[in-house]
Amino acid sequence: MAKVMMYKRFERLWHWSQAFLIISMLITGFEIHGTLTLFGFEKAVDLHITFAWTLIGLWVFAIFWHLTTGEWRQYTPSSANKLMAMAKYYGVDIFLGGGHPFHKTREHKLNPLQRMAYLLLHVLISPAVWLSGLLYLFYTSWASWGLDWLSLGAIALIHTAAAFAMLTFLVAHLYLAITTSKEPFGYVKAMITGYEEE
Repeated sequence: MAKVMMYKRFERLWHWSQAFLIISMLITGFEIHGTLTLFGFEKAVDLHITFAWTLIGLWVFAIFWHLTTGEWRQYTPSSANKLMAMAKYYGVDIFLGGGHPFHKTREHKLNPLQRMAYLLLHVLISPAVWLSGLLYLFYTSWASWGLDWLSLGAIALIHTAAAFAMLTFLVAHLYLAITTSKEPFGYVKAMITGYEEE
């Protein structure tokens, strides 16, 4: 099989920058909650806010890139049958040597399960992190915005739950990226070099 340029330079830059920022926010978030002690509370809060604004800027730019290049099509959901075939592959067939039901191409980089997972990440988890984090950050402005009926505790709970959903996605993403390629760390290498077997 020939190696093709599967991931453009921007995709790789966006991927690794996002990974760094999300992991940094998880670490500083755990410190803010008192689970870790690395920077001190005040420094952790400052870093968390800086990483958050940087990540929001990256996401806005990435949304623009996806819309203008047509790459948003990568996240279009597949049929239920294709989704179930992928779930069966990851749940059973991968352990028994069954064939992969999806063949990756430059035009269709994500299998049906990945499409669904990334779609949920982009339309549910990420916006929940953004909105709850911004509400949390601008808590002192709620009254002037007419939002004083909101509960800070509920917003904090939503933000923490969304962060744990992001952490769950990250762990599953790493596990699958490391363990399911034909060669060890093959998908990780592809996201570094851009090249992967089609």
